[in-house]
Amino acid sequence: MKLLLIILGAVLFFIFGPSVSAATDNSGDHGLDPAVLIGVAIMLVVAKLAGEIFERLQQPSVLGELFGGILLGNLVIFGFNGAEPLKTSETIAALAELGVIILLFEVGLESDLKEMIEVGWSSLLVAVLGVIAPFFLGWALSAYFIPDEPRLVHIFIGATLCATSVGITARVFKDLGKLGTREARIILGAAVIDDVLALLVLAVVAGAIKAAGAGGALSMLDIGVIALKSVAFLIGSIVIGVFLVPRMLRGAGRLESRGVLLTLAISFCLLLAWAAAKVGLAPIVGAFAAGLILDEVHYKPSGGRQERDLHDLLQPVSTVLVPIFFVLMGLKVDLRLFARVDILGFALALTVVAILGKQICALGVVERGINRLAVGLGMIPRGEVGLIFAGIGATLMLPSATGMDQPVISSAIFGAVVIMVIITTLITPIALKWSLARKRTRKDTSHGNKERSA
Repeated sequence: MKLLLIILGAVLFFIFGPSVSAATDNSGDHGLDPAVLIGVAIMLVVAKLAGEIFERLQQPSVLGELFGGILLGNLVIFGFNGAEPLKTSETIAALAELGVIILLFEVGLESDLKEMIEVGWSSLLVAVLGVIAPFFLGWALSAYFIPDEPRLVHIFIGATLCATSVGITARVFKDLGKLGTREARIILGAAVIDDVLALLVLAVVAGAIKAAGAGGALSMLDIGVIALKSVAFLIGSIVIGVFLVPRMLRGAGRLESRGVLLTLAISFCLLLAWAAAKVGLAPIVGAFAAGLILDEVHYKPSGGRQERDLHDLLQPVSTVLVPIFFVLMGLKVDLRLFARVDILGFALALTVVAILGKQICALGVVERGINRLAVGLGMIPRGEVGLIFAGIGATLMLPSATGMDQPVISSAIFGAVVIMVIITTLITPIALKWSLARKRTRKDTSHGNKERSA
């Protein structure tokens, strides 16, 4: 309790006291700006307190972390400027990027390639439709609402709608005890394929934007090369990893120092993230591939020591680094922009398109007796992947009509994407529970009618 009071006191001092940028005047000869230290501390505390509140409200903690960042970043409206330097700190941005890499590594670890193959054509068709429909709907909507923006901006906005947050849907099915149902397996398999396809789309679109920023243009051949490069990287990483990882772990099992598996796993993740960046892909593609390779890995140490699961070992690292990313994303949302009716309208329209696009994917279910409505609703949440795409878009630059470079995802568009992510994440658990209960009620009613007729 005393520790909590001390931390809350620090938060209040941060908010009501002088700006953290003032700390730079007294930094002396220290290599690290003290403002970063207090900034990271405050971001972590805000993330955990807000995450706890949302979990008690039966909502994902990631939304609490995002809302905490929004609250912290918009204190400037009330004259408190303490958080402003955090938005532009290169150190905090680097920590957030590491958090994203660890997050995609975790997503890869939670993805089961065998299960993805077993669920068959339904998952594949649902995933493909779940990428194509939102992509083109988002592109068209963006072109209608912001026609003066370059075409690549519209394309990138369409790309932000492609992915599905597998964690949120998996949690709902787990809470209802229906994780083993056919609907759940189709959705979770499709969500994994969705992420892979969305990362491929991101690679192609980001490559086109970088070429345009350098004054060039991508031909269809160039786009095909980027797509093939992405597929080759994923497949090549998995194939090489299948042969390399077991040997690496056998050798590591002979080491007696602490944290060997965690150190090797994170090093492998960073190695593939670096390799992805070197071949022109986003580092998160490499992190995701590393997670797929190390899925279901158990460390078998020598000397009779206890076997450890990689998920459990990685948890403390992700607990610290991942919230920094979500709080930073929240910090970058300027609520004052939503006083403009056009931006608010764009955010709501983007949300509607995001929901409708994923309902189209339910048409890909080829099996009979499947709750197609539940499949469509289960594919709605964008969650962390949508935010990652928006964050990457905010770092990509395109020349404007005046010749000045500007971010692909401006602050106004970024805010609209965040609103879309929040709404799709909030409504999915409610809608999915209703859909599953609706089917169960129909079955009970049908069974009762048959008994009465008999």
